[in-house]
Amino acid sequence: MTDKTRDESMGFYIGNMYRRMVQHTSVQLRPFDITIEQYAILFQLCKSDGINQKELALRTSKDQPTITRILDVLGRKGLVEKKMCQNDRRAFLISVTAKGRELMEQAIPVENKALEQVFEGIEPEQLEWLKQIAMHCIANIDRHTIE
Repeated sequence: MTDKTRDESMGFYIGNMYRRMVQHTSVQLRPFDITIEQYAILFQLCKSDGINQKELALRTSKDQPTITRILDVLGRKGLVEKKMCQNDRRAFLISVTAKGRELMEQAIPVENKALEQVFEGIEPEQLEWLKQIAMHCIANIDRHTIE
């Protein structure tokens, strides 16, 4: 990459877009009294109910302490419940409650509309291209990151 000011760098634009997308979606989810992070957890659980915290952390790219904190809040709201795993008594399986499913039935269309607003005026082929580039960059990061 050539020498560019911070405001001209690709990382700046991607980071700025991400922060604005999160802010925009968060505002749209406010009537449901959930954060974007809580939404992401509930969304994954609606897709695959009864998974453990480790799997949830992998699917949402969050660390386990963060997952625990979010699940505690969702549990207090009555949106998820933890059940002890029969195969491993140290692990818990997380499930969405009926209240959580009802909330998500209303929240998913709102989140979809928020994303439609973000990508308004962009052709489907361009969005697919953007997705492919993002996936390639993520793979590069994973390949070059040593934990």
